[in-house]
Amino acid sequence: MEFNKQNILNKVKEAQQSTVVMDEGLRAHMLKVYNYMASAILLTGVFSILFYNLSGGSSIQISSAGISGLSPVGYAIYGSPLKWLVMLAPLGIVFYMSARMNKMSASSAQTVFWVFAALMGISLSSIFLRYTGFSIARVFFITSGTFGAMSIYGYTTKRDLTKLGSFLMMGLFGIIIASVVNMFMGSERMEFIISILGVLIFVGLTAYDTQKIKNMYVSSDTGELMGKKAVMGALTLYLDFINLFIMLLRLFGQRR
Repeated sequence: MEFNKQNILNKVKEAQQSTVVMDEGLRAHMLKVYNYMASAILLTGVFSILFYNLSGGSSIQISSAGISGLSPVGYAIYGSPLKWLVMLAPLGIVFYMSARMNKMSASSAQTVFWVFAALMGISLSSIFLRYTGFSIARVFFITSGTFGAMSIYGYTTKRDLTKLGSFLMMGLFGIIIASVVNMFMGSERMEFIISILGVLIFVGLTAYDTQKIKNMYVSSDTGELMGKKAVMGALTLYLDFINLFIMLLRLFGQRR
């Protein structure tokens, strides 16, 4: 009887130790995801400001006649057919990473992720042509607070968000289609509705994706696989943050 009791106590102790190791590993993994994501956002911001200044900075003027005051770099990015490459290159990299992740090493995936973040910065530099620097900074801090709150909720909640995630993904495809249609319609009312729905969708996706990244963690994974999971998790949360920022900027950004 004493022997069985001791065995039970030993198993309980082992289970507790295993749980502690699991929790520590999960925290370390999530911290790596957030560090990658935050570094990518910082890199995007640096490249965005850098290329805006290289394009002409405060000397750029927008009127009904078009854009004036552009430097050669600015003309290449905003006024020539190269602008389509600047706009679509980040999307191409996302598709490339999604398709090739299983065949890439963790270090290669991380390098491609940094390249993607830099290209996003070049693409997003155009927001300085439309909105004041103060309103961009204000919306950035609003986005940071909203994102942080929802990510914490997704990490700590016991509720399964899988069904919510499926619903939000359908909504995401809907606003993508609506955005493409509105490119030809040019309706401000439609853009306003899309922006409101976009904020709601990406707020929800932030919580859902955080929970999904947390649930994908397996303590027995190799360092290589864990590294690739961290990069993909960072990419997912990065996209949630950037899209939430863009939607909020459309709603609350002050036009130049």
